[in-house]
Amino acid sequence: MWSHPKIIVLCLGALFSCAGLRAGMTVGDKFPPLDAFTFAGGIPPDTAGKVTLVDFWASWCAPCKASFPTYAQLHAECQSRGLVIVAVSVDENPVAFEAFVRQQKPPFVTMRDDDHRLVGRVDVPAMPTCFLLGRDGRVRFVHQGFHGDDTARELRREIDTLLAENPPSS
Repeated sequence: MWSHPKIIVLCLGALFSCAGLRAGMTVGDKFPPLDAFTFAGGIPPDTAGKVTLVDFWASWCAPCKASFPTYAQLHAECQSRGLVIVAVSVDENPVAFEAFVRQQKPPFVTMRDDDHRLVGRVDVPAMPTCFLLGRDGRVRFVHQGFHGDDTARELRREIDTLLAENPPSS
């Protein structure tokens, strides 16, 4: 019964179409509006017309911890030019989240997606993953992991490019 070519083709087609449902956010996609979600530990900032870096992280993730000083530096250098950084924790334990934030003292907005609604909607592939959004709210760059100076250089170049672009007309 399963050796019939049409059945095999249909099964493979169904398998691949289902796999495509979990493709996650890719370059060019409109990022979900942060204010449509409820977060613990913070309120989403206004990102309309701004270049936005949304970073998904966890307290148990060593590369996440390494990324925060870079984000703090980017925040200091670029906030006045229109960059917003939002760090979204996937921690289920609020104590671990609070301890991480207390230790890192980030100057940018840090929130916890305690019900994982945004994380699920975006389909975050790894910790950390950051999405760099243009002023129009579309994903322009995606970075999985944090690779020290290499990631920092790439982010700085991409942020500078996006900040130089004209804001979208209303």
